[in-house]
Amino acid sequence: MSRIGRLPISVPAGVDVKIADNLVTVKGPKGELTQQFSKELSIEVEDGAVKVARPSDNKNHRALHGLTRSLIANMIEGVTNGFSKTLEIDGVGYRAAKQGNNLVMNLGFSHQVIVPEIDGITIDVPQPNKIIVSGIDKQVVGQIAAEIREKKQPEPYKGKGIHYLGEHIIRKEGKAGKGKK
Repeated sequence: MSRIGRLPISVPAGVDVKIADNLVTVKGPKGELTQQFSKELSIEVEDGAVKVARPSDNKNHRALHGLTRSLIANMIEGVTNGFSKTLEIDGVGYRAAKQGNNLVMNLGFSHQVIVPEIDGITIDVPQPNKIIVSGIDKQVVGQIAAEIREKKQPEPYKGKGIHYLGEHIIRKEGKAGKGKK
């Protein structure tokens, strides 16, 4: 049996979980998330905890078991605390600013790169070289952060570009010096 899938998910106070035909709706202080799960699995709320069970040990059921449990746990975590990703910008003249609902970045191109905010996702710029993407849906927060990072990925020689906070960029050595034959 799945070690992750069999763990019950405790539902904190102030969070309401409703299950109707494997359509899970989680309502909490930060908002509401809804997701449809496979009808083959059984999802139940018992004694203030959500439990996921699978009908058999077949490979597909085992794969869905842990995944379903993790997705529901992320939904509950999202409506209580939310998720955030922090990005850093490295490079001379590279900076970001917030203009209305848009993130405007100068990344060494001849034009500014503009990323609009999406419903349910907030983009903050506490410093010109730091961007914080936050929201209640873990998947959407990660996707938006990845799209922002994609605008100017860190290059391996000087490390200039946009990277996640704490991300290790593998550096390459530059050209070999003169005189070697």
